[in-house]
Amino acid sequence: MSRRRAAADDAVEREAEELYREILRRAPEHRIEPTLDRVASLMTLLGDPQHSFRTVHVTGTNGKTSTARMIERLIRETGLRTGLLTSPHLHTVRERMVIDGEPITPARFVETWRDIEPYVAMVDERLEAEGQNRLNFFEVLTALGYAAFADAPVDVAVVEVGMGGEWDSTNTIDAEVAVFAPISRDHERWLGHGLDEIATVKAGIIKQLDPPQVVVTAEQPEAAAAVIAERARQRGARLVAEGVQVEVANRVVAVGGQLIDLRGTGGLYTEIFLPLHGAHQAHNALLALTAVEQLFGGGALDGSVVEAAFADVTSPGRLELVRSSPTVLVDAAHNPGGAEALVGALDEAFAFSRLVGVVGVMGDKDAEAILSVLEPVLPEIVVTQASIDRAMPADELAVIARDVFDEDRVHVEASLPEAVALAADLAEQGDDDRIGSGTGVIVVGSVILAAEVRALFGRDRQDEKKG
Repeated sequence: MSRRRAAADDAVEREAEELYREILRRAPEHRIEPTLDRVASLMTLLGDPQHSFRTVHVTGTNGKTSTARMIERLIRETGLRTGLLTSPHLHTVRERMVIDGEPITPARFVETWRDIEPYVAMVDERLEAEGQNRLNFFEVLTALGYAAFADAPVDVAVVEVGMGGEWDSTNTIDAEVAVFAPISRDHERWLGHGLDEIATVKAGIIKQLDPPQVVVTAEQPEAAAAVIAERARQRGARLVAEGVQVEVANRVVAVGGQLIDLRGTGGLYTEIFLPLHGAHQAHNALLALTAVEQLFGGGALDGSVVEAAFADVTSPGRLELVRSSPTVLVDAAHNPGGAEALVGALDEAFAFSRLVGVVGVMGDKDAEAILSVLEPVLPEIVVTQASIDRAMPADELAVIARDVFDEDRVHVEASLPEAVALAADLAEQGDDDRIGSGTGVIVVGSVILAAEVRALFGRDRQDEKKG
């Protein structure tokens, strides 16, 4: 690459980062407006680009991103051009908008923003005249993603709900397939405290369409399952449920992942290698397989497509090895359900004689419940905090941790690099025959914390090189 070309690329990269910071000055995505009207008005001005491609919509509490990534990879393996819209991102906002397996380029990000910027300004002006806030960060990024997909153009977009479903900014699409990952308690301020309340908001992605929408759901708590089934009935949608029509027929732990047998609506797929750990990932794979079968009419997919797609699946920040000596794993689990899935996967896939945790959570999370799930498997933890205002201060989290763990099992280090270093030292303590063997560190508690640890060990730079 010539110096002139490299300089031009650097300039576009800087412009994309400047635009991201400009968008970031809007209300953050966790400060939501529970209505679709605002973003719908923007989409109308843009000519409703979200209706120019087929869509699969994914909601739930845990496993949404992994399931969405698997769905996209399967569809792409069939030869169709794909878009993937997920949130939040780990290292660059462009990760949220993926076209044919690659984050949109800085140039595409800039061009798309410049295209939609005048219309965003028009909606902002109207909202402010009515005494409302401007479009928020997530509303703008959703519109930008849909516009980029339409411009590409993509054949099918796989869209992950940001929060909830009914009034989530992504819900301006009319998805052919609506997918429900496991539902549990999270974001209770916005979604409600009971599972029936939470499921009701999430079931808002089920719509009355012609031809009828297909709803694919994981096994759910009874209260959530009832809500999904009733909403599907009311909207004339067809329901395909794990444990009824489809199942994980078998799974065996393998080096680097697992071998799984999946019974979809099109038949039984055997000995599929999935390079991810944990039973929850096998169930995510079942959801993905079933969703794609339904997108293509419900029949069997080509076995070679399934094998190639699943073998190539990645899920950064989800029980990911970021360093091997000493062993450092990172997981973005940020609620009790995610922590439970993590604990199960750790027990099954790894044989640690001593595993020390580095834990940091956001201020609005149920820290006590998360710590209670982790306590039986972590002899000691180092409490820390991510470098954003939403993070719970380490000292505050330590008070909660000492109520869950014995006081001498809790250490405090606000600096994340120092916290990881301390945890590595603590992991190596013990009997001589354990030192250097079977010991490790797990960093857990939030997506932001996972991103910062990945960057600490250069995983973000490795991602860029792969791209």
